[in-house]
Amino acid sequence: MSESKLVVAVDDPILESDFFTEILRQMRAVDTYGTWDNASSAEIIDPFILTKERKREIPIVGDPDELVLARVKAYYNAIAILIEKECGQMAVPLINLTHEGFGRALITVGKLVVLDRSLRDIHRFGFDSPAKMKTDADKLLSVALEIVGKYPEVAGI
Repeated sequence: MSESKLVVAVDDPILESDFFTEILRQMRAVDTYGTWDNASSAEIIDPFILTKERKREIPIVGDPDELVLARVKAYYNAIAILIEKECGQMAVPLINLTHEGFGRALITVGKLVVLDRSLRDIHRFGFDSPAKMKTDADKLLSVALEIVGKYPEVAGI
């Protein structure tokens, strides 16, 4: 992806939500070289947003690079942390990907699988907007919490 201007507004109030606070924490945690130290929240979230123009720049077939893999892991780790905060039990994310960008994302609570998502074309991982990113995460979170509520004895093991 070529360098372009930010598509995420620096003052977007959605960046103050629990989900974005956690995803920012996750992205900063994997930044071993301090690349994001002086970056704003919008600059860190911006690579997650794939506008139509940005998607056109990415080939249809391709292998994911380490930056894309870090974003995928940060996304599911953030969801796992939010599940943990809501239900009070440890949520463990597991992401298994081939070098071609196909695989699966699982989140377990105890012995209970609360999220199971097939992943494909990970080199094109992204969302149309921060709002759509949060909506997707909220849907996954609510389904996971519903499953934990339905099977608390399995989640508590």
